[in-house]
Amino acid sequence: MSKRREQELAQISPSTFTRRQVLALGAGLSLASAISIRAHAQTRLQVESGNIQPIPIAIPNFVAGSQVDSEAAAGVTQVITNNLRRSGLFLPIDQAAYIEKITNIDVPPNFQSWRTINAQALVTGRVTRQPDGRLKAEFRLWDIFSGQQLTGHQYFTAAEFWRRIAHIISDQVYERLTGEKGYFDSRVVFVDESGSKERRVKRLAIMDQDGANVRYLTRGEDLVLTPRFSPSTQEITYMAFGQGDPRVLLYNIETGQREVVGNFPGMTFAPRFSPDGQRVIMSLQQGGNANLFVMDLRSKSTTRLTDTPAIDTSPCYSPDGQRICFESDRGGKQQIYVMAAGGGGAQRISFGDGNYSTPVWSPRGDYIAFTKLGGGNFSIGIMKPDGSGERLLTSGYHNEGPTFAPNGRVVMFFRDAGAGPALFTIDVSGRNELRVPTPAFASDPAWSPLLS
Repeated sequence: MSKRREQELAQISPSTFTRRQVLALGAGLSLASAISIRAHAQTRLQVESGNIQPIPIAIPNFVAGSQVDSEAAAGVTQVITNNLRRSGLFLPIDQAAYIEKITNIDVPPNFQSWRTINAQALVTGRVTRQPDGRLKAEFRLWDIFSGQQLTGHQYFTAAEFWRRIAHIISDQVYERLTGEKGYFDSRVVFVDESGSKERRVKRLAIMDQDGANVRYLTRGEDLVLTPRFSPSTQEITYMAFGQGDPRVLLYNIETGQREVVGNFPGMTFAPRFSPDGQRVIMSLQQGGNANLFVMDLRSKSTTRLTDTPAIDTSPCYSPDGQRICFESDRGGKQQIYVMAAGGGGAQRISFGDGNYSTPVWSPRGDYIAFTKLGGGNFSIGIMKPDGSGERLLTSGYHNEGPTFAPNGRVVMFFRDAGAGPALFTIDVSGRNELRVPTPAFASDPAWSPLLS
């Protein structure tokens, strides 16, 4: 268990849009017409290389159908630019350097003008208002070297959801130029922390992955910990401590309804969904030890997975649901173990100096991220599921709680430097560490899957 979690538990005495709106948006986002891909990309980023050179990309302001649409067009352009820049894989070129002004996206651009300013890719787009009030957003991605269009789509949505259109376009550009799925059309649930350090109010909150559209899900009456997204539904599981025993709850983002999974005697830690969303795995304290249990959400039946005199906690399923990683002090100090999802013998995979905690499996299955305490520093690192290839991504005064982006390329975590915690992201290569803006202090992030 982490130092921060121990401190929190020691204090305990015994904007945005709803999922329904998202679904309505999803219907509106059906591809109206796919613009044919006329050539294979010559501009292509190899993201696995150790020394990544970001792709210089030009993103002129999207053309507006009318003065009314100009604000949305400028907003879409800015969000796409910010998304691609923050990924660390793209280098948006300053618009002041542009030679050509894009006024009609149906006409091929002057490629020589963009070669002159060293652009390798170009995104053009248009935002227009439909008679029914919806926005129509179109974009095209061009390879400057070959002079060919790589892809393009058009989307329809309610006007208030223009930011989501920008995230979806960002994902399209990211995937076409890197060969990997994007992660921009996703959300993060976290614990918002406000007030003085002695009287900190902690609320469950949700936001877009870039920090926009923050919405509070709880009011702060109870202490909330370790929120986690369901991989298959728009639900969150989390811990709440108020009067009486700790509770494991489910929160439905679409309806706002809460359901108590169970009131368990003693302490409960770190609930997390199975990949199919049908079960919740957690750690239950019994006396001086803690073991792993899994609950079927339909039958409410509970199965014990470990039975040791140690503290087993922070379980996380592999993406295929076949294995579980977790932390345990059964060897004398906190280390990471892997075992079959149904229980049985566990294999230790961490062997470096220090203590390992908060393991989480990448959605791609290739890495397990962790928190490591050693040499007076808290580090965020990754290793392969067999324990090989351990690599520390960042170290500092107090880093904790890694969570992977939906494509497994980026890790988000929180850092508490004394005044209060804040959220950060870093690439799995160890590059491009960035702070994620939040209204107040923030901890315990959990990244959602891509929205559907």
